[in-house]
Amino acid sequence: MSLHVSDEFDGLMARLDEAAPVLAANAEKGEELGRLTDEVAQVLHETGALKIGIPRDLGGYEFSPRQVIETIAKISYSDASAGWSFMALQMVTGTTAAYLGDEAAAELFPDVAGNRYALMAGQGTRLGAARRVDGGYVINGQWSFASGISMATHIHTAALCEETGQALIFTFPKEQATLVDNWDVMGLKATSSIDYVCEDVFVPSTHVYEITTMAARHGGAIYRMGLANMAGVCHTGWALGVGRRMLDEMRALATRKSGAPGASVDTGQFHAEYAQAEAAVRSARAWAMEVWEANEATLDGGSLLTTEQETLTRLMLNNTTWSVHAAGQTVYKWAATAALRRCDLQRFFRDLHAGTQHITSGPVVLQNCGRWMAGLAPEAHWEFLELKG
Repeated sequence: MSLHVSDEFDGLMARLDEAAPVLAANAEKGEELGRLTDEVAQVLHETGALKIGIPRDLGGYEFSPRQVIETIAKISYSDASAGWSFMALQMVTGTTAAYLGDEAAAELFPDVAGNRYALMAGQGTRLGAARRVDGGYVINGQWSFASGISMATHIHTAALCEETGQALIFTFPKEQATLVDNWDVMGLKATSSIDYVCEDVFVPSTHVYEITTMAARHGGAIYRMGLANMAGVCHTGWALGVGRRMLDEMRALATRKSGAPGASVDTGQFHAEYAQAEAAVRSARAWAMEVWEANEATLDGGSLLTTEQETLTRLMLNNTTWSVHAAGQTVYKWAATAALRRCDLQRFFRDLHAGTQHITSGPVVLQNCGRWMAGLAPEAHWEFLELKG
């Protein structure tokens, strides 16, 4: 159960570099469709990227947290919607593989090395209703934000068991739910983060696990940190990739504008504010990697993350998200009217502002981090996104 650091990392990074033009070229079409294009879906499959979260003993790559961050950042740099859909798909698919038992794994992941495996999308923060029946559960409810569901074969969704009060995760074929095509949004348009409805859907007990579990049935130490910390890995990678791309877009724009009469990019104020934005994003990245280096050492040593480490992980994600947001505001300010027109810069700006609204970077999580760090909840512990006790 030691932490696995995959030797597939360098090869995948090279394949994603080669595929970057395809991701970038399809970004506008994806927005029009409201989902990733077939070409992008093919790239994510053929490069092997979708295997990074699947346990090694099932044929996946089982990347370490920092390897996952780098992978998501690279894809998000090419297209924020592709990066967002990818981070959701690989995380939900990988954790499903880790936390379900052998019977479900044999059905859902029959030949990962041969590219025969299920892909999961769905919601884990809003709870539907579940009741026990013979052999499993029947679930009902409506959920939002099924990012990447256009590529998925199965749905992963959370519901509260009426008999036990347990919050559980259920996995079932996508066809058993009713998909609601309502993703009409400002940013992340190509993620197909639609709603879905379940009406008396039966899910066998073999395809159910507790939402707060850290007991993996497959794979190594990375899965001992649970769903909430897995989400922290993913959203950190996404924010860093988008932040880097926005600063690079501004740099390219400044180079084109420099020397023109009255160019604002030739002012000392722009120079100073761009430097501050670079410092903010680079500092956020450095702290993210520092936090995850320490977390990896704890997991590799056979322990669970401490409450302090879980708190720092959530606080670091908040810092990363809002540092990148501030850099994006700087870019928008100095890009001036160039940011208003349909272009990569405008799309990344809209996507960034959609991504900041995720619950993992919201104010309640930040407040709980501050409460624990101020010594006002010394005996508390994290359960998913809540500080309990």
